[in-house]
Amino acid sequence: MDSTPSDPRVLTIGHSTHSWERFERLLLGAGVTAVADVRTSPWSRHTPQFNRDALAEGLKGAGLAYVYLGDALGGRPTGAHLFDDGVADYEAMAAEPAFKAGLERVRKGAERHVVALMCAEQEPLDCHRCLLVSRQLKAMGLAVSHVLPDGQVEPHAATERRLLVCEGLEHDDFLEGPEERLARAYRQRARKAAYAEDPPETAVLGAAG
Repeated sequence: MDSTPSDPRVLTIGHSTHSWERFERLLLGAGVTAVADVRTSPWSRHTPQFNRDALAEGLKGAGLAYVYLGDALGGRPTGAHLFDDGVADYEAMAAEPAFKAGLERVRKGAERHVVALMCAEQEPLDCHRCLLVSRQLKAMGLAVSHVLPDGQVEPHAATERRLLVCEGLEHDDFLEGPEERLARAYRQRARKAAYAEDPPETAVLGAAG
């Protein structure tokens, strides 16, 4: 019997400071069968249970598949053209061939698994897995939801409604259509949440002087 889901699903989750047991319960409770690690740096000094090797081993013990995709879908770019005034530019990153290839890997994986994209932040609106990756997966037609710390699974459409409220853009505006307001909300939030380069030391010294 074919076990391929008829409606491919992608979830996201943040490991935060969860114990391993809590994290595993969240995954299994949401029906996850595979985890795609989208951290640029797949280790954590404060929560070593989520270091790449330990994570992969723990997931294997729980019967879950693991793949590292932080090289393609991570939130810390390396090229200067992927920054805007020192802040990672999510719209520029989304246009990169490697990023698009990473999205395609997720799409194909979701044909056979319920995939959870994993990063560190517990709140989706504070993380590139939502503001960058999920936004683009939604544009590809995939159903995306977010596993929240209390175990609730929030559809991405509901997360976007929260985004509009957080950015003060929830009210209709006859000068700006709904899609334009949502795009502006994404940009505003990304400026707050995206990875930012450290300012050059000379600039800091100059400002102090």
